[in-house]
Amino acid sequence: MRRELFDDEHEAFRESVRAFVNKELVPHQQEWEAAGVVSRDAWLAAGKQGLLGTSVEERYGGGGVEDFRFNVVFDEELVSAGISGFGVPVHNDINEPYLTRLATEEQKQRWMPGFCSGETITAIAMTEPGTGSDLQGIQTSAVRDGDEYVLNGQKTFISNGVNADLVIVAARTDPDAGHEGISLLVVERGTPGFERGRNLDKIGQKSQDTAELFFNDVRVPAANLLGEEGQGFVYLMQNLPQERLSIAVASAASAEKVLEVTKDYCRERTAFGRPIGKFQNTRFELAEMATEVRIGRVFVDRCVTEHLRGELSIENAAMAKWWLSEMNKRVVDRCLQLHGGYGYMTEYPVAKAFLDSRVQTIYGGTTEIMKEIVGRSMGF
Repeated sequence: MRRELFDDEHEAFRESVRAFVNKELVPHQQEWEAAGVVSRDAWLAAGKQGLLGTSVEERYGGGGVEDFRFNVVFDEELVSAGISGFGVPVHNDINEPYLTRLATEEQKQRWMPGFCSGETITAIAMTEPGTGSDLQGIQTSAVRDGDEYVLNGQKTFISNGVNADLVIVAARTDPDAGHEGISLLVVERGTPGFERGRNLDKIGQKSQDTAELFFNDVRVPAANLLGEEGQGFVYLMQNLPQERLSIAVASAASAEKVLEVTKDYCRERTAFGRPIGKFQNTRFELAEMATEVRIGRVFVDRCVTEHLRGELSIENAAMAKWWLSEMNKRVVDRCLQLHGGYGYMTEYPVAKAFLDSRVQTIYGGTTEIMKEIVGRSMGF
């Protein structure tokens, strides 16, 4: 089934991205996984290639084109090449909209050139040790004191947390205002009281620097308030659909890649004198997975199309996120089974995909939370 999502310029961009990934990322993947962090050189190379900040205005060093399809292309090529820890989707897909839509002119002049060059790596800090998907329950506080906010609290599971030079922090500026008391503050590297904890040891995505962050009487200039005070929860809700769509895009690409690898394996691997793909059970398994993957691809492409028109609803983004991530989990697990003992060996792509993709049903809002969003949209 032919995809109709992309134009010639997107396919030309794909070729450029693929060349970049194969040259600058693939040769270093094992090294970065051992280190638990992607080298900053990779970020600088991506910036030099024009792969960061594609929707940022050209006067700040960006691409000047607000078209999420370029993000989709980059995300798909990263997944296809097995690059699971390079935090560009967090930088481009999640954080970029906050900065381009909410930052003042002065803030853009300070932050966006580095954002686009790769010199300034970004993270967003929402999750807390006692608060996962329930963003209304965050306890990190920011008390106004003259021209500064005094920030106190702790965040965890923060992607790009070790490398980050700018962190968008969700904090409670009014303890008595419920969700209307949440604001977004941008904390810069080197600010006194801002400390990084462990680079967390995960079962997958080993090269992603996922960290704990601590804020102890951190004095954040009021000039670093992103948007309006008390509107942070609204901003989060407005931007989460794109984050969830990004995860759905990666899930679809992962399932497609793993299925292709498994089809090749089933053609080559023999048992009882013939390729295992010749057995009816194997063919049925592959047929079922191929159908699910195709359905997922059509749905996620449609969601991208709606997003380009500004019409992607919160509930459709939630549907895409939970269904595609769960579908990918099923497909990867079944493909691993078809690989037999070799599927359990980390040198095989299916084993890496099994570990790397497991978190997709968790981050960006768990499957259970996504179903809750969909259920509420139905009037229940």
